[in-house]
Amino acid sequence: MTQITFTINKEKKTVEAPPMKRLLDVLREDLHLTGAKEGCGEGECGSCSVLLNGELVNSCLIPALQAEGATITTIEGIAPLAAPDQKLHPIQQCFLEKGGAQCGICTPGMILATHHLLEKYPQPTLLQIQEGLAGNLCRCTGYTRIFEAVQSAASQSNP
Repeated sequence: MTQITFTINKEKKTVEAPPMKRLLDVLREDLHLTGAKEGCGEGECGSCSVLLNGELVNSCLIPALQAEGATITTIEGIAPLAAPDQKLHPIQQCFLEKGGAQCGICTPGMILATHHLLEKYPQPTLLQIQEGLAGNLCRCTGYTRIFEAVQSAASQSNP
């Protein structure tokens, strides 16, 4: 067991875990942050996506020890970035309004991927959206509604 300290959703946390325990499992089991989902366990589907030091990563592939000293944002950390009079972050609201979220397994990863994409490209082209979300698989939507949600979020004044 190793003590691992990091900042998650703007809060400093220390957990005691085996160094090779997956970050996904630390999030879900030790910190009870269940937004990141286990989809494939192989880094192929993006359901477990989080932002690690500002980069979109698959938490199922990250050993907990690699998070030492890192800054992590999970889906639970996105809504608090909304304006004080809003309950949802504008990206979340756009996914809701456009029907970009159906069963919910891929949604947290898609929203984090969208957040990451819009940080790089505030007004992305359809090709940039497709490439920005390429690491996230969805079996429900056919992607059209997800792409529309991203385009809608990009058109918002402050996604």
